Amino acid sequence: MGGGVTSLPGDWLNPEVIPEDPVAAEDPGGRASFGTMSWIPFKIGQPKKQIVPKTVERDFEREYGKLQQLEEQTRRLQKDMKKSTDADLAMSKSAVKISLDLLSNPLCEQDQDFLNMVTALDTAMKRMDAFNQEKVNQIQKTVIEPLKKFGSVFPSLNMAVKRREQALQDYRRLQAKVEKYEEKEKTGPVLAKLHQAREELRPVRDDFEAKNKQLLDEMPRFYHSRLDYFQPSFEALIRAQVGYYSEMQKIFGDLTQQLDQPGHPDEQRERENEARLSELRALSIVADD
Repeated sequence: MGGGVTSLPGDWLNPEVIPEDPVAAEDPGGRASFGTMSWIPFKIGQPKKQIVPKTVERDFEREYGKLQQLEEQTRRLQKDMKKSTDADLAMSKSAVKISLDLLSNPLCEQDQDFLNMVTALDTAMKRMDAFNQEKVNQIQKTVIEPLKKFGSVFPSLNMAVKRREQALQDYRRLQAKVEKYEEKEKTGPVLAKLHQAREELRPVRDDFEAKNKQLLDEMPRFYHSRLDYFQPSFEALIRAQVGYYSEMQKIFGDLTQQLDQPGHPDEQRERENEARLSELRALSIVADD
């Protein structure tokens, strides 16, 4: 896609960054479950205080949900493009094989006109296959490979979300610990433990807020970057198809001129074929019982 491709924002969005640990075991695609973010079961160790505003959680889930959908769409598009190019190659290879099979048919040895027609067809099919291969190679470089690189970003994203979720769980656990000591009678030992708990809470809270802010800032940027990233790819795809079918028009136009015989329109050829088929049906070896 050349220089038109924009880079992706943020270290955790760098396609070269490969997470060391497996991502989110609960999802085969490595995506963290919304259940762990938006719903916390009632159990010991959960704080009474709402430490993350509901609006923030909703914003986070909305932005991450858009990226999960984008990940699935990217994966599906890459798969469909690969199936499409494989089918294109299979089609042109089959066409070449058919023309080669016809060339080896004994009829070509007996009828010079037929040999000339099949030879013209074989040349056209080989030209078609060559242009088709060129088109597929172009699509591989400008569409399929960029899709693959774009998809390689999501494991890092999902790992960042998982780290944010772990930081949130630590934040909740220490906030509940602080609340527990705040509710007790303010004796010397309790005040000492309360002070210690608050000291433990501060860096954990700061860590969560930093991770949360980074994701809330960068997830929308990444989502909107898809437009600038993929536009050159899709333009290249359209150009590749236009170039290919323009060449096909020339190839089959030339083939049509070579095959057209004056005085033998399609209707006449059809009547001749029907007459020959009637003669074959009249043979005793194919007669109905």
